[in-house]
Amino acid sequence: MRRVLEEYAVSGLRRREFCQQRGIALTTFDYWRREHAVKPRKQEGRPRMVAVKVANTEPAPHFTLSLSNGRRIECSWRFADAELARLISIAESA
Repeated sequence: MRRVLEEYAVSGLRRREFCQQRGIALTTFDYWRREHAVKPRKQEGRPRMVAVKVANTEPAPHFTLSLSNGRRIECSWRFADAELARLISIAESA
């Protein structure tokens, strides 16, 4: 199934078209796409810390935070440090 998913990725076809050509049920295909998706690893203990370089010291009216699990947080208001840390934790564990 991994090979089929790789073929789909380079096919340029929509899921439904690809599945019809291959005789695969769309629900089965979607199941295997979820199963073979890159899944974030659960971290034990404390969260891993990474270095961050601040590019602009002016408060931005909008920010986007891309998480390691592929999720993104887009926001137009400021959070307190504790609130932002909680939001990140919730988003990464969901």
